[in-house]
Amino acid sequence: MTLSLNIGNLFNDSSSHALVDELRKRTSEEEMLDFEEKFNCKNEKNLHIYICRFLKNRSISRGLASKWLLTIIKNKESKIDNLQKIR
Repeated sequence: MTLSLNIGNLFNDSSSHALVDELRKRTSEEEMLDFEEKFNCKNEKNLHIYICRFLKNRSISRGLASKWLLTIIKNKESKIDNLQKIR
């Protein structure tokens, strides 16, 4: 199955179900961060916004959402730390 990553302003059921399926498929941090990078490049809103919406609407489990959000946040903090060390 091919997922069109450009779900943009259209947040319909089939797009959201496909995205949730994609989130469930990724298990390693590397896969998750790679997917996040590709998703964010092709969509108006970043992946973490969709994950938070899914969590609010109870479309995904708290465990899956926390796994993704912690991975994304840890990656961003790591990038910030590396930039601060360069200065």
